[in-house]
Amino acid sequence: MPLNYSKWDKLELSDDSDIESHPNVDKKSLIRWKQRDIHEKREMRKHRIAQLRADIACNEVLKPRLQKITQDVEARGAPQFSSLVERLRTNPSPEAPPTNSPEQKSYDEMLLSLMLQVWEDAKKKGVERDDPKLSDALVTGLKEHLAKMDEHQGKLRKDLVQEEEEQNKKITMEDLHEGFESHYVPPKPAPPPIKGAIHPDKPKEKVTEIEVLNPKGVQSAPFSASSTSSAASSSKSTVEEYDELPELTPSLTEFSHIPIRGYEQSWEFIKAHRDVYVPGASDALLVAAFRAQSDGNARWAQQCVHQSLLLQYCEKLGKDGPSMFFRKMISGDPRATPIFEKDVADTYAHLVERVRISKAEESAGGEQIQLMPENPGQSISFNVPDGPPPENLELEGPGFENVNIEDVRKALQMRWDVFQGFDKPLQEALKKQDLDEVNKVLGALSVPRAEEVVKLLDIAGILSFSESGIRDETGGGDDADDEEEEAGEEEDRAEVD
Repeated sequence: MPLNYSKWDKLELSDDSDIESHPNVDKKSLIRWKQRDIHEKREMRKHRIAQLRADIACNEVLKPRLQKITQDVEARGAPQFSSLVERLRTNPSPEAPPTNSPEQKSYDEMLLSLMLQVWEDAKKKGVERDDPKLSDALVTGLKEHLAKMDEHQGKLRKDLVQEEEEQNKKITMEDLHEGFESHYVPPKPAPPPIKGAIHPDKPKEKVTEIEVLNPKGVQSAPFSASSTSSAASSSKSTVEEYDELPELTPSLTEFSHIPIRGYEQSWEFIKAHRDVYVPGASDALLVAAFRAQSDGNARWAQQCVHQSLLLQYCEKLGKDGPSMFFRKMISGDPRATPIFEKDVADTYAHLVERVRISKAEESAGGEQIQLMPENPGQSISFNVPDGPPPENLELEGPGFENVNIEDVRKALQMRWDVFQGFDKPLQEALKKQDLDEVNKVLGALSVPRAEEVVKLLDIAGILSFSESGIRDETGGGDDADDEEEEAGEEEDRAEVD
């Protein structure tokens, strides 16, 4: 079998024996000159290739524009040629080849220079401005330039191919590239558990018990400040730890909407979203199922229960639980499928019962707003208006001399409007002047609505608080009481003597 050494043809190797130096010239200097010559020629070739590519790209932009000018001049004559020259001269486009040269001409400037050259060539041939042969001469000149451009473009392409072949003959540092790379890729970190999840496998704290000779005496002794504070802190931490319920994450929310018995879809979703199979995910799904059932969304509640038990079964089967569980469920194992579906149905039925009991407890012992007097001597009454204020309203009695009658009318009208805005059961209870009936109506309302009703009753002046008995507010009542108490004490002392 012949050996193929062609892959070594592009290597440019040098040896000291290849260089024939003059006896009077340093050999190391000749080697450096030769290396520099190689690098300089390589750089010149790179610049030459870049220039050829730029010229070819520029000609490809100019050629269709020159063809369009030739067609317009051939169709409309010399006036079209003059108008084009005037437009290119007065309003040229700034579009230019992409170079860094500050003196780079735009495409319109190049076309203007070419058209002026065509005009000069026509004048040299003896064609004047008013000559009828001027249009033909201009078209001929434009076509000649198109032909020269095609010829020049072909030469540029040929030179580019030759330069690129010469450049690719030898392997340089620029041709080296990384074939492959082997490095360590650390695994992705495990997703965090669901916020508020309960960890049953949490290690228990060690408690040190001290045995004493007289346990009864220690038990009867008062609690020390340190033990009380530690007990309070431990109980507080326990309450805070289990006070927050686990909530659904965006991935779990999407996972909970997968249809029931969609085992293949659930398996693909778990493989694509690692944050679904984490501690607390099944509890979060059960909490969502309870809330959905309470809101009347039974279908989503069933889906949440199904997905929650699905995760629980995977956790109970051990390390390879997910693959083992889904392999059996997707294949329709006659032993595993009925057990799982029965567990889902029983769990959902238990959830429905718990929701029913919870609603019953809320309706029986819910928070209510009730009107109660502050002390036994106080009573609550209601100033229920009989109707809107009359047209002829008169104020009689002392203290009403400086009262504006219009303000009184507005207050009475507001009381009537507030009363009319209440529901019929509340209006009837207020008319009966029965506090129990009013509290019964307030208890049937929601807390925010009941608070709003009580506030309106107070603002409108319908709700009134009064106390029974006679109170001495003249300022001398206290002195009289003190004198009576002193007289009583003197009598008691006289009786003792």
